[in-house]
Amino acid sequence: MERRNFLAATSTVLAAGPLLQLMNTAPAAATPSAVRPTDVEQIRTAASTLRSWDNLYGGAGVVRDTALAQLHWAASLLNSNCPAPLRAGLFSAVSRLATVVGASAFDAFAHEDAHRLFAFATSCAEEVDNWPLRAISYNLRSRQATWRGDPDSGLTLAELGLARADRLSPAECSMLHNARARALAKMGRTHQTLAAIGASDELFASIVPANEGPWMAYYDGAQHHGDTGHALFDLALAGHPPQEALQRLQTAVDSHGDGFARSRTFSRTKLASLRMAAGDPEQALADGRIALAEVSQLRSLRANHELGELSRIAHRHRTTSGIRDLREQITSTVVV
Repeated sequence: MERRNFLAATSTVLAAGPLLQLMNTAPAAATPSAVRPTDVEQIRTAASTLRSWDNLYGGAGVVRDTALAQLHWAASLLNSNCPAPLRAGLFSAVSRLATVVGASAFDAFAHEDAHRLFAFATSCAEEVDNWPLRAISYNLRSRQATWRGDPDSGLTLAELGLARADRLSPAECSMLHNARARALAKMGRTHQTLAAIGASDELFASIVPANEGPWMAYYDGAQHHGDTGHALFDLALAGHPPQEALQRLQTAVDSHGDGFARSRTFSRTKLASLRMAAGDPEQALADGRIALAEVSQLRSLRANHELGELSRIAHRHRTTSGIRDLREQITSTVVV
């Protein structure tokens, strides 16, 4: 893509719909006329910091507003004079920041904003042939499509992310196979889901953390077990034996540190829902109470939605002591 065409596309993405309105809620910092190494490093630092906030607090509060302002300034640098040695670093840093901001929008149910931001991140990565960041953007695009009820598109996006897998690391490939598994599970393709999980497991076992890029630092055992456990959760609700899903989700809950509070809450809520569906309401009740307390500390509409699913599944055990109280607390505590 020629630079002129790319920048025209960039302007279209950033100006579309309510995204521009959100970005204009605060005065924008002046755009430098020339890009310096410190500017690129600032964007990288912003992406890392905002991602950690998003994982810790959720994306539906101050995190998202702060992230949008940062991205507006970073994207404006694409129109500045950029020395050739800095160009790849600049576009890669902006791509990374766009995925972080898109993920916050996704968590806040600003789905059209998230869709545009993920596509923008892909364009930035492709502009400088950054295959790992391209893979990350496709992973998020796949997950959002699947979450929104379009697993067919989710599967296509995950497989596009795996294009030229020889240029990706084991963690990056494992991540995308998890996205494939989650899409396939929603489509009811049990054998293909299990095959995708098997491929992810094999790749995960070969990861050498020191050889992975810093953008994959989040992808540890907790994340891997949570992602694969989520795919198996959908199979279990459709009648597949639940034991492996329960085991993987429990491992994720036990392994996630406090810095990944939202991810831990997602897995704990899924664990409670699956135990409720599998006929273990007492243990599900204990997990559900903890999940409810954790969600109350987040600004995450996706976490609220997961609690709503738990409440719906718990309805079948409404005569069990404590279940009615849990469902009432979910209704009064979160917006489902």
